[in-house]
Amino acid sequence: MSFFFNKSVDEWGGVVYTPTTAGFTVMVIIMLAVLLLGVALFGGKKKFSTKQLAFSALAIALATVTSFIKLWHMPMGGSVTLLSMLIISLVGYWYGLGAGLTAAFAYGVLQMVIDPYIISIPQMLVDYIFAFAALGLSGVFSKAKNGLTKGYILAILGRYFFAFLSGWIFFGTYASDYGFKSGVVYSLAYNGAYIGAEALLTLIVINIPPVKNALAKVKQYAQS
Repeated sequence: MSFFFNKSVDEWGGVVYTPTTAGFTVMVIIMLAVLLLGVALFGGKKKFSTKQLAFSALAIALATVTSFIKLWHMPMGGSVTLLSMLIISLVGYWYGLGAGLTAAFAYGVLQMVIDPYIISIPQMLVDYIFAFAALGLSGVFSKAKNGLTKGYILAILGRYFFAFLSGWIFFGTYASDYGFKSGVVYSLAYNGAYIGAEALLTLIVINIPPVKNALAKVKQYAQS
């Protein structure tokens, strides 16, 4: 464990594991391997696969950049960003469920590399792998009418579910610090505050007619 992670204590007295250089390297390799595997499995024809890889990588890069633009930051982690969850959800909207889950998984690994907060392996999996991979659920409605809106709502609900589980199971002991007697209520409220705020903002933006039309054209180009 020490070869891939450094052990430290945070300001609340909890044990935190931070990836070492070797850990960072392994995570980046995993991210790239998953993305390439996803393109191989879900890309279809060779030309389409190349374009899918390019668009997926671009979405991951843009989502990463916008995740640093925080409109509102929560004290124990989590923030309202500049539509970063929408951008990674676009891959599923463009290419379907398999490709969406693959890109979102790779994005979760990248988030773990860039901004890690790890107290245990189960918490790492729930917070970074499952929670971010859930954003790929947008692909369920990739071919449906108003597919982006429906897909984004499903993706957000998936992300919220895993964020809630993490808050309840791994961080529920902090509930009393915020005036909550129940870890369940604390996690529902805490994670709902920032995820719900960004979701509401995003849903308003993507349903503005010019924006909606522009995103539809981007999808057409991504699939052409």
